[in-house]
Parts: sequence; C-alpha cells; structure tokens
Amino acid sequence: MSQYRDTRYRSLIKALSWRVFATITTILVVFSFTQKINLSLGIGAVEGLVKGLIYYLHERLWGRL
Repeated sequence: MSQYRDTRYRSLIKALSWRVFATITTILVVFSFTQKINLSLGIGAVEGLVKGLIYYLHERLWGRL
C-alpha cells in the first residue's frame, strides 16, 4: 500500500479545478431553464464557493484516513 498523501496545496488545486467545471455546468443548466444570465451567474457563483469549500474539507478529511 502506498504511503502517498495529498498535500493541502494539491487538495486546493483539485477543488478549484473541479469547481470551475462543475460551476460552468450549473450556470448552463440554470440558463437552459430560465434564460436569465444574471440569475444563472449568481447561482453559479454561490454554488461554486460553497461547494468548493465543502470539497476541500472533504479531501482533507479523506487525506487523514
């Protein structure tokens, strides 16, 4: 079994890169239903920040196991 552990920096980069793709997807889905770009961008921004933080914390917890 490998002793490799993610660093905080690697977890942060993974969280940020994933959130970029996931947030763009959210914006596109919201826009496809509402046709409102401001609403879509607003929801995407809030969703991206909240879920980015949750993902980072999740990664750090898994890194301790």
